[in-house]
Amino acid sequence: MSEVKAIDEPRLESDSQYRYEYLVDFIGFTKDDAAAIHAAASKLVPVVPKLVEATYDKLLSYDATRRHFVPRQHGFDGQTPTDAASLSGNDEQIKFRKDQLRRYFMNVFGNPYDARMAKYLDAVGKIHTPKAGNKEIDVPLVQMNALMGVIADMLFQAVLALSLDRDREIRTILAFNKLLWLQNDFINRHYATTP
Repeated sequence: MSEVKAIDEPRLESDSQYRYEYLVDFIGFTKDDAAAIHAAASKLVPVVPKLVEATYDKLLSYDATRRHFVPRQHGFDGQTPTDAASLSGNDEQIKFRKDQLRRYFMNVFGNPYDARMAKYLDAVGKIHTPKAGNKEIDVPLVQMNALMGVIADMLFQAVLALSLDRDREIRTILAFNKLLWLQNDFINRHYATTP
């Protein structure tokens, strides 16, 4: 049996970098995993527009997710939709949000997995709650989990479509799986209530 690692559990809730380092170690997200994602990045970047459009097609096809695109998004200064029924994928605010998702993919595909990434993953989770950005935006956790499931499925399909050799394909999918679990935790932490 290996040595038991001591973890400062209260610090996991207050220090996003410490939390990130703990998760990376526990999940086993290694330098090889980061390298696998970065190696696939140049082949995945061309499919980002398709990933973004497919994600928004899904989000706008359910009233439970669609309604969250009516309130003004943090950082958006243009015209907002009047209601969920009139919302379309061509609205300026939706285009703004699509650009945010495009940047998300570009960040996770190509940036180093370091302290800046830890802060970024945490901000992605927080911005979907009243704790950041617009206080009117409060996306329920079930919708965030559903979104992460859709993104995982689309990313895995995109990797499979690259026709990588089998070993590289497996390593890349496993690396993305670990990364998405890191992101999922950094979403879920903003929904947790501490006693």
